[in-house]
Amino acid sequence: MKVVGIDPGTAACGYGIVHESGGRLRGIDHGWWSTPAGERPELRLKTIFDGVAGLIAEHAPAALALEESFVGVDARTALSVGQARGAVLVAAASYGVECAEYAPSRVMQAVCGYGRAEKAQVKQMVMAILGLRKAPSSHHASDALAVAICHALAPPLLRAAG
Repeated sequence: MKVVGIDPGTAACGYGIVHESGGRLRGIDHGWWSTPAGERPELRLKTIFDGVAGLIAEHAPAALALEESFVGVDARTALSVGQARGAVLVAAASYGVECAEYAPSRVMQAVCGYGRAEKAQVKQMVMAILGLRKAPSSHHASDALAVAICHALAPPLLRAAG
């Protein structure tokens, strides 16, 4: 099973693709898209939509998993992340790919064994789980890989509940 993991954001949107077979995980691809702050919002969201659609068309995943929004004190950031999530969800729906969402603490628990792990620890565990020789280029990419790992390792009933 191939899973695309997404760490949504408008300024930076991370992606990671893992393949699970017989309980073994392999990293396929990872990276992130960046959109300039001065660019029109609809063009920023189109960049994300096109990126996700391109990954789905190229890799034909069984599922797409994304991190649930963390709503902090800044409503603007929450709205921006929500818009990016919408672009991701519509891209997946356009290709008939099922989506699942996981709370950040659930992702960290699945990857690190601790729901409040630091970003550096998540990156290290992603590298160890996938046997990566080189660290992902950004924490957005490692977070996206962590989300994909979380979904790929989730028990079937949990995946179905999404």
